[in-house]
Amino acid sequence: MKVNFSRLVLLLLLTMSAFVGATDVVVKGLFAGQAVLVVDGKQKLLKQGQVYRGVELIAADSNEALVVIDGEPRSLKVSTRIANSYRAAKKHEVRLLQSGGGHYVTPARINNRPVTVMVDTGATVVAMNLPQAKALGLDYKSGAKVKVSTANGVANGYQILLPSVTVGTVKVNNVDAIVSEGEFPEVILLGNSYLSRIDMSVDQGVMVLQSRQ
Repeated sequence: MKVNFSRLVLLLLLTMSAFVGATDVVVKGLFAGQAVLVVDGKQKLLKQGQVYRGVELIAADSNEALVVIDGEPRSLKVSTRIANSYRAAKKHEVRLLQSGGGHYVTPARINNRPVTVMVDTGATVVAMNLPQAKALGLDYKSGAKVKVSTANGVANGYQILLPSVTVGTVKVNNVDAIVSEGEFPEVILLGNSYLSRIDMSVDQGVMVLQSRQ
C-alpha cells in the first residue's frame, strides 16, 4: 500500500493544531459578565460561558476575569497578558462599551474618589455640577469665577484644577475642570482637558483609552 507522505504530514499538523491552545492572551476590557480579550492578536468580546480560540470566559466583573486557558484556570485583570509568563502591558489601557444612546459612560476616580463619568469630546474640560463637587470635597470656591453655558442658559461656575482623574488604569494628573452652580450636568463630563492628554480611538464599537507613557 502506497502512502501519500505529503497528505500524512498535513493530517498530522492539523491534528496537532487542534490541541494547541492560545499562546498569547491579553485582557483589554472588563465588564459585568463580559470581557474584551485579545487572543493571539485577535480581539473578541466574550460573554460568560463563551469560548474563543481555546480560551473560555468563566466569569467577569469590573475588576477581573476568570478564564480557562488550555484547561488551566487563570484570574486576569485589565492590561494583564499571559504568554510564556505574565507581564504587564507597556501602556495603561481601558476599553469602554457603549451605553444607551451611543454614549460611553464609565466608572472613574477623581482625586481617588469613585465617580461616574461620560466621555464628551465636545466639552473643553471636565465638567461637573455643584452637588458633585461638594460630594468629592473639592475646594471649588478657591477657583476663578466663570460663566458656564448650560441647557438652561448661562450659569455661574468655578474653574479649578483636579489633582488626578483616572479611568480604569489610565491616569492623568492636574486636569482642568469646571464646577457649575446648580445641577447641570447630571453626569460628570469627561472633557478634553483629560482626553487630549491620552490616546483615544474606537475599535469595533469599543472605545479605547490609552496612556501615552
